[in-house]
Amino acid sequence: MEYRIFKDRAEAGWMLVERLRGTQLDKPLILAIPRGGVEIGAALARGLGAELDVVLSRKLRAPHQPELALGAVSETGVVHLNHFAAAMTDAGDAYIEAERLRQMREIDRRRGLFRAVRPQAPIAGRTVILTDDGIATGATMIAAARTVRAARPREIIVAVPVAASDRLDAIRPLCDRVVCLIESAAFFAIGQFYRDFAQVEDDRVVELLRDYGVPERKSEHAAHPATALAR
Repeated sequence: MEYRIFKDRAEAGWMLVERLRGTQLDKPLILAIPRGGVEIGAALARGLGAELDVVLSRKLRAPHQPELALGAVSETGVVHLNHFAAAMTDAGDAYIEAERLRQMREIDRRRGLFRAVRPQAPIAGRTVILTDDGIATGATMIAAARTVRAARPREIIVAVPVAASDRLDAIRPLCDRVVCLIESAAFFAIGQFYRDFAQVEDDRVVELLRDYGVPERKSEHAAHPATALAR
């Protein structure tokens, strides 16, 4: 089954801007989950006049099935584990710990790259809009939301273009509001909702953080065409 609702991530981001326009936001900060989420976050930052930053959260992959998530780990070491998935794939404690360490090494690599151009933004007391290009299992978003909550924001708004409807139930208790353009029960992959779902590379994330991550460079609140953030 094909949907292909969004032209690309930039268009999806601008559609979220329209949904959020008029919302009362206190010192808004967009926290995007790399890498695809940063394209969404850049549109939100530009359209809402907010800062852009990242929160790093990585999927814990099942043995021999890298597309299957056992859970996720965040940059602060917060781990969310799907115990049912772990049991079904015979992923024991030793495997899970080794996978956690692998993903933390990748998080450390990306953190060094991204923080070179965008120092971490303060979170406490602010409205945080936590975003990604979609929610499939919800694991990375859950780990990210728990990480952000620990930094004491004023509120957390999870804003995504598309999500598996059953996974949003696990995310709602972790935030103050969920904004989702499409909640789908017939959900197979995030990419099925995009005509262009090309992989976002590290250099593109760096470019977007450089352009939209510094407060004095944030753009106006007026509407912009989605193509403005396209490559």
